[in-house]
Amino acid sequence: MAEINENLLRSIIQDVLNEMDTKESDQTVQFKETNAQSSEATDHEAWFRSVGPAKPGNAQDEVVIAVGPAFASSQTTNIVGVSHKDILKQLIAGIEEEGLKARIVKVFRSSDVAFVAVEGDKLSGSGICVSIQSKGTAIIHQKDLQPLSNLELFPQAPLITLETYRAIGKNAAKYAKGESPNPVPMMNDQMARPKYQALSALLHIKETKHVVIGKPAEEIAVTL
Repeated sequence: MAEINENLLRSIIQDVLNEMDTKESDQTVQFKETNAQSSEATDHEAWFRSVGPAKPGNAQDEVVIAVGPAFASSQTTNIVGVSHKDILKQLIAGIEEEGLKARIVKVFRSSDVAFVAVEGDKLSGSGICVSIQSKGTAIIHQKDLQPLSNLELFPQAPLITLETYRAIGKNAAKYAKGESPNPVPMMNDQMARPKYQALSALLHIKETKHVVIGKPAEEIAVTL
């Protein structure tokens, strides 16, 4: 895990430096691309594909999973190195266990998990959306709720396991069926925030650079 975070930090720091004014220094920081990064890019092309603009759904049995603008492209894992592919696999499995269908859209107008959710639930036939930032933060949102209101919020991305993502999918499907499930239980670690605060901020900056104002969400086909 330390190696994954080191590589991730190097990538993020390089991106940030590329955006900065370098008048004070002529030096360039260089990092070699690892084999893991190359394979991730190739894998992304195979399993996560845009199939055109996302349109509002009519099916009451669908739950939209709305992902941020850097998801499965410039970023391929969450803040602790869990792959986006595995995260989606568990979310979809949880939704399907409740007899509903998952639909994936990628949102470009915002990197904020709440506003990604608002766009996602407007496209959802059931009005229910699971929103995921690339760093792993998640919420379950319902159409017509205010952006900062939600059904369930999962702000501590480092503590969200794959089992938790699966449970989030199940609860989202239950809301879509009109049920009132118990909230997904979450671990609580007071040290998680200070430990990951700098990395979290860098990841959010990196994702925000991929925001495209006015660009509609894209429908995503996944092969898991």
